[in-house]
Amino acid sequence: MAKAKKLPSGMWRTLVYDYTDENGKRHYESFTAETKRESEYMAAEFALGKKKTSSHSKKLTVDEAVKNYLDIKRDILSPTTLRGYQSISNNLMKDIGYIAVRDLNSANIQAWIGKLSISHKPKTVKNVYGLFSAVIDTYYPELHFKIKLPQKEKINTYVPTDNDIKALIEYFHNKDKDMLIASYLAAFGTLRRSEICALTSEDIIGNTVKINKAMVLGNNKEWIIKSTKNTSSTRDVVLPQFVIDTFPKKGPLVNINPSRVSDRFIKALKRLNIHHFRFHDLRHYSASIMHAIGIPDVYIMQRGGWSSDGTLKNIYRGSIEDFEHKFTQITNTHFEAMQHEMQHKKINPN
Repeated sequence: MAKAKKLPSGMWRTLVYDYTDENGKRHYESFTAETKRESEYMAAEFALGKKKTSSHSKKLTVDEAVKNYLDIKRDILSPTTLRGYQSISNNLMKDIGYIAVRDLNSANIQAWIGKLSISHKPKTVKNVYGLFSAVIDTYYPELHFKIKLPQKEKINTYVPTDNDIKALIEYFHNKDKDMLIASYLAAFGTLRRSEICALTSEDIIGNTVKINKAMVLGNNKEWIIKSTKNTSSTRDVVLPQFVIDTFPKKGPLVNINPSRVSDRFIKALKRLNIHHFRFHDLRHYSASIMHAIGIPDVYIMQRGGWSSDGTLKNIYRGSIEDFEHKFTQITNTHFEAMQHEMQHKKINPN
């Protein structure tokens, strides 16, 4: 065990061998503290961390560490997640990728995060740092940084109204059978695009849709069928008979991929002059309607395939104008009746 030496300043310093560079020069880590015991303790903790980390990984740059991390996770991560991580690695880690991980510190990481925050949204920055943290925890668990991420921005999500949904369904009923079915499944069944495009007639039993797979882009940018997003997403959804009646008797329920669903949806919104929102927001509509009419959150989560109520609290409890007006009327009618009763008692005290 390395021994601490007392410095002229009165502080104690312990040196621990780190590595030998290509020129044969030995490099040491220095641990200085007010007491001999504290200095030696920090040195011992560092030495223990070195034993847990291979000599090869100690010399990795950030780029190399990320590449290795993605390689070992390739068979575990979904194609969508892996593709997103590769995009982050290629495009958003350039300013830090060349740095050896052992040379990282809170200052240069914070500078990188600050630069990212200028041109990217807080959610993107959070995702980038999430990947970075996972890589560091895998190869250098002894390293810890104190970093401040940008404040989460408030998202004002437009939740479509009943009138929006009626207009879209009427439009697709006359022009696009695939999009009619897709809209029914999203707005009335809370299904995702990927889930809708993976369904076939074999997944329909009576009025029940059995959701157990999804269509996503693979690593080679081809559409593939895989398991659902998470275990909560594997579920059964019972739908009204009029929706079931629109399904084909054989083959896929829709003959388009998720990208085509979004493209056709956006065109329909423009044609109908409806406030812009995503096809995915039809799930917002469905969840918000259920919440507005008093359906318990646990059932909404089960039907929509959510593993927690965090999404419901942050997004899906949107304000539905039709129901907001209805509930406002009920509230005001109650207060008016109460006031009328009070006035009646004043006029007729006995």
